[in-house]
Amino acid sequence: MLQSHVIDVDGVFVGAAVRLHNGYRFVAVDLRLEDIDGSLWPTREDVQRVARQMVLTGRLPTPAKPRTPQA
Repeated sequence: MLQSHVIDVDGVFVGAAVRLHNGYRFVAVDLRLEDIDGSLWPTREDVQRVARQMVLTGRLPTPAKPRTPQA
């Protein structure tokens, strides 16, 4: 049986994160998030963060720059 988690932004239901063996599949119910509907994320927190950013700004967040080890 699949396990799903509610994704909301400020109390408004915008989709669900469905747990798979390799991460979380996002199922959008809000049209503002149709660009990431069906996308796969490593953690539920990633789904929540990206969904919130898109609802509030209308854009995907820019990816963080990879850290380089200090010599």
